[in-house]
Amino acid sequence: MKPHRMRMTHNLLLHYDLYKDMDVFQPTPASAEDMTQFHSDEYIEFLRLVTPDNQHEHMRQLKRFNVAEDCPVFDGLFRFCQLYTGGSVGGAVRLNHGLSDTVINWSGGLHHAKKSEASGFCYVNDIVLAILELLKIHQRVLYIDIDIHHGDGVEEAFYTTDRVMTVSFHKFGEYFPGTGHLQDVGQHVGKYYSMNVPLKDGIDDDSYELLYKPLMAKVMEVYQPDAVVFQSGADSLSGDRLGCFNLSIRGHAECLKYMTGFNVPLLVLGGGGYTIRNVARCWAYETGCLLNRELNDSMPENDYSEYFGPTHTLHIQTSNMENQNTREYLEGIRAHILENLSKMTSKPSVPFNTVPRGMLEPSEVSGAKEADADRVRFAEHPAEFENEGSALTFSRHQGVMHETDAYSKASEQKSIAEVQPLSVSMPSSVKVNEGLPQTVTPKNVDENIRTMFPSVAKKKE
Repeated sequence: MKPHRMRMTHNLLLHYDLYKDMDVFQPTPASAEDMTQFHSDEYIEFLRLVTPDNQHEHMRQLKRFNVAEDCPVFDGLFRFCQLYTGGSVGGAVRLNHGLSDTVINWSGGLHHAKKSEASGFCYVNDIVLAILELLKIHQRVLYIDIDIHHGDGVEEAFYTTDRVMTVSFHKFGEYFPGTGHLQDVGQHVGKYYSMNVPLKDGIDDDSYELLYKPLMAKVMEVYQPDAVVFQSGADSLSGDRLGCFNLSIRGHAECLKYMTGFNVPLLVLGGGGYTIRNVARCWAYETGCLLNRELNDSMPENDYSEYFGPTHTLHIQTSNMENQNTREYLEGIRAHILENLSKMTSKPSVPFNTVPRGMLEPSEVSGAKEADADRVRFAEHPAEFENEGSALTFSRHQGVMHETDAYSKASEQKSIAEVQPLSVSMPSSVKVNEGLPQTVTPKNVDENIRTMFPSVAKKKE
């Protein structure tokens, strides 16, 4: 889970020239108040104060909050949590305001963190906080997790509601975190809105697809989410140091590509992955997929070329490990889950409430009307935009966040070296629902925003 994975991923995005199709954004770091919209006050205050130098003074809290062993204290711990959480919540804000269709934050996706407990290398659950942000204006949010480990923290947070459906494909049986049984389907109002797909060692692309596509097609048909959050943990790849699946990078990416076909606002997050050279390969390839860019298998020279030797190729060879997931087992899992899906209330609804903080009318967002008019004109008369930089655009937040929009004039010949700091505003007329995440929205959609990656700026110059 080291940030080094993000550096390697960013470097591949740079040398594959993917950054040319992206806008780079720096999000506001999440505050302690933001984090306590899900986590307990005591837990967040502990994360804010503890350091390697003073941790011996907090032995009781270290044990209470499970900050030990696989969740150690390190220099900059709270700042790290602020950055990756700010990227995910900031991405949700942009989806809420219709400023982007797809957002990616590869540093997010830390799905094990609980309300008052760190777990599995995860301290603050950015996924839960981002979903809470999306729920401000979206009636239903679908969460999909293809990390090899069960997404227990997210499932637990929304186990009793039908406004969030959680779907997790994971290794089950004497494997961390030990949850995610087929029979765990939610409780009370949330019954059947938690879907667990327990898998065995060695599952390959064909077997995974046999379950994934028909199940997700049925979920989308029945649940009809207004937004999707996708956790793309790369420890389900073949050869992962802590994993035991046998997926190729193409097979892993196919799950993400399949969800883009439903044309629903999409927040894509990172997650696990412990063979870091393959994590960087996977997330670079999946970024290319979201940009509709086919990347050359022969990797360009980059700052981390020695990590990708001796092949220096983007794609990896899967192993010859035994696939313990027989066809009979997979078909039994599929039949059981499809039966549960048939018991769900189709398209559950929610009552109207006061507009929460962070929600603006489209007319209140600077440039929104013009952008909407351009989108309509682009759809009806695409030839008019041939010389206006109408390629699919991405944006990226610090830590990293990338977002796509069907059309954005902000992509027109921008130099990353010339971008300016983010400015934000919140109209005083917006009504407030207390107890919801405090977030900010860019004042100007077309405003260039400072990048945190100086190496990218130098390359651009």
